[in-house]
Amino acid sequence: MITLAHYIVFAAVLFCIALAGIFINRKNVIVLLMAIELMLLAVNVNFIAFSRYLGDVGGQVFVFFILTVAAAESAIGLGILTLIFRNRRTINVAEIDDLHG
Repeated sequence: MITLAHYIVFAAVLFCIALAGIFINRKNVIVLLMAIELMLLAVNVNFIAFSRYLGDVGGQVFVFFILTVAAAESAIGLGILTLIFRNRRTINVAEIDDLHG
């Protein structure tokens, strides 16, 4: 039987993998976006696990909102990334300095 602790440990492992992906790979924007999505997935797992454990659907409603924001973030982020690649011919974070103020 899978308990609440299993879900919490799984979400913590996902979050740590995403955090390591952000700190280890700072060159590729696509990997950074995937790491952020993995963090959101870990948060969603926690929301669903606690929602199921407490018998309240509020956590599952939050998951729908988070998934909507994550989908919009991915679409806009990939659109911006495509435009930057067309102009600069690179997606290396160190070489992209157009957004500095």
